[in-house]
Amino acid sequence: MEQSSYEKNFMTKFASKNSDALRHLTSKQFFEVWNNYDQDGNGFIEGRELDNFLQEFVTSIRDDKEPLDERLLQELKKAFMDAYDNNNDGRIDIRELAQLLPLEEGFKLLFKFENQVDSSVEFMKIWTKYDTDASGFIDANELRNFLRDLIATNQANGAGAGLTNIRSNIRKATSIDEDKLDEYTETLLKIFDSNKDGKLQLNEMTKLLLVKENFLQCSGIFHGSNKRLDKQDIEHIFNSYDRDGNGVIENEELAGFIKDLMDFLGKMPDTKEIEEFQRMVMDGCDANGDGKINKKELTTVLLALAKYASEEEKQQQTKSEDKPAEG
Repeated sequence: MEQSSYEKNFMTKFASKNSDALRHLTSKQFFEVWNNYDQDGNGFIEGRELDNFLQEFVTSIRDDKEPLDERLLQELKKAFMDAYDNNNDGRIDIRELAQLLPLEEGFKLLFKFENQVDSSVEFMKIWTKYDTDASGFIDANELRNFLRDLIATNQANGAGAGLTNIRSNIRKATSIDEDKLDEYTETLLKIFDSNKDGKLQLNEMTKLLLVKENFLQCSGIFHGSNKRLDKQDIEHIFNSYDRDGNGVIENEELAGFIKDLMDFLGKMPDTKEIEEFQRMVMDGCDANGDGKINKKELTTVLLALAKYASEEEKQQQTKSEDKPAEG
């Protein structure tokens, strides 16, 4: 006997029996949903995957359980994307799905959009803090400690508060179920550990803990602008990385700058690549050999970056002009 469309609907297993809504999903159930609809494993639910998800999601909680016709599906899709596609890329990522589905409160806290750090400098400080053995990875136990502090910080800050500082000194003031913490750690490793080595590399961690701004990209002086790099630009960028105001960019400030520089160049670095690129940059600009970057040395790097960006833009423009017209 052939199954009905309702019986084939993956989302029906999560529907509440006595109401037109989904149950609050555990972290494992959330991963089931994600894994089922991100069929190509590219980290997004998009195209036909997105249509299938929305069709089954809505049908599972409708009274009549009847599938939507194509017109209604596309109208619904537009409404959903307007509400949940926060970065307007036309697809749903893991964080956006977490906002859309009802989740256990503790797990949902891990996907708050406020869980962002202001800069790569702050990100590198957090990375250094939780990579306690300086292995260049966040292993399962280190991730567990990070998640404990992240949940505790969110609970202490309250709803809607930004993630300004992950605090470990408030653990005792909050209640976090240890078994749930183990479950969350296991689930997040399944989601973000793309090479399946049981730990998070730096470029995998950046998908869990977002950085609000890359100061090099946000400066607007390296892309699509005829504006020349001037003293004010250099001052602004320098102050963005010299967070303690001591007149040099060093330690996590320097690592954050190198990370942003590599991101700007289209790379997604791990810690080893950041260290190697940092050595290369310092060999070219660290005139006094102190292992830090002062304002004059930063100017050397930024001028080279501006030249590179300008040449890249010209090459792209030439390719566009040389491309034969269609039709």
